[in-house]
Amino acid sequence: MNGRGSGCREEITDCRVDLVEQAAQDVARLVEDARMKLLLGVDGSPASFDAVRMAARLVDKATDRVVIFFSTSELHAGVVKQGGKVVEGVTDALFAEARGLLGLPDDSVTALASSHSPAVGLLEAASETSADLIVVGARGTGALQRLLLGSVSRAVVHGATLPVLVARGPVPPAERLRVMVCHKDASSAVVAAFAQRVHWPEVTEGRLIGVTESMLAGPLPEWLERRSLDPDTAAIAHAWEAEHEGEVHALENELATFRQTLPAVFQRHEPIVAEGNPGEKIIAAADEQEVDLVVMGRAPNGPLTRWLIGSTSEAVLSHAHCSVLLVPVAG
Repeated sequence: MNGRGSGCREEITDCRVDLVEQAAQDVARLVEDARMKLLLGVDGSPASFDAVRMAARLVDKATDRVVIFFSTSELHAGVVKQGGKVVEGVTDALFAEARGLLGLPDDSVTALASSHSPAVGLLEAASETSADLIVVGARGTGALQRLLLGSVSRAVVHGATLPVLVARGPVPPAERLRVMVCHKDASSAVVAAFAQRVHWPEVTEGRLIGVTESMLAGPLPEWLERRSLDPDTAAIAHAWEAEHEGEVHALENELATFRQTLPAVFQRHEPIVAEGNPGEKIIAAADEQEVDLVVMGRAPNGPLTRWLIGSTSEAVLSHAHCSVLLVPVAG
């Protein structure tokens, strides 16, 4: 009896140990899933360090991990000729500067150098490190001046299958971060899912914008209003107004639903409803609201995705005066 009882107690103990170990593994997986891994492309230019500063605003210092990437192919030929030790010294100094700007624990930051071109190296590094977000500067003032948003940033945006943040300075002050998320049916789900993963600081002022675009966009024009009493044009005027009111009302409902899927920092302001060309309206609203970061969807190139890539995200990426975070949508 005592032997059987002792055996049962051992089995129960073993079972409890297994359960504890399984629970620990489950917690570890949850923590790993909650982590974000950011890949930062730096080249030593002020623009690239502005990108590091912007990334630092969005990093959860308790859980997130950062990989700093540098392409040694961007070093001046004169530096390269001086030998490997000089190249290594310059690279180490650049990584040290970036680490200092991030302000993260040493074990949260990894440095990665590559001899490949910046765009190719970044895309390869994103795959090798299982990055969740690539961060690059919009323009360089040194060796990358001809490239960053000429070819490197653009190549990374169009070649990546993960979100890309193109940082455009100046970096907002510590006491504020104004973010505007753009709504569109085709991208709202993936944009909301990614927004939930980002560590938005408490000072974040989150806003939401939706743009209705149609042949009859906007209120009744003056020329048609003047003729609305004419029986021949009254029906056209009525149809125009009904179309306009219906689209605006539908967009307001969509924005209300979309806002519920976003983090708490985006619940503090009423959504912005705009009418007209989406790219122009988003850029204008970003300027008016003094936005620091625009977040929007990006779909593969194609005739049916013009809003997302052909004219809108491309226009915002090229002409907005603030940083832009593009979240890819599956084709």
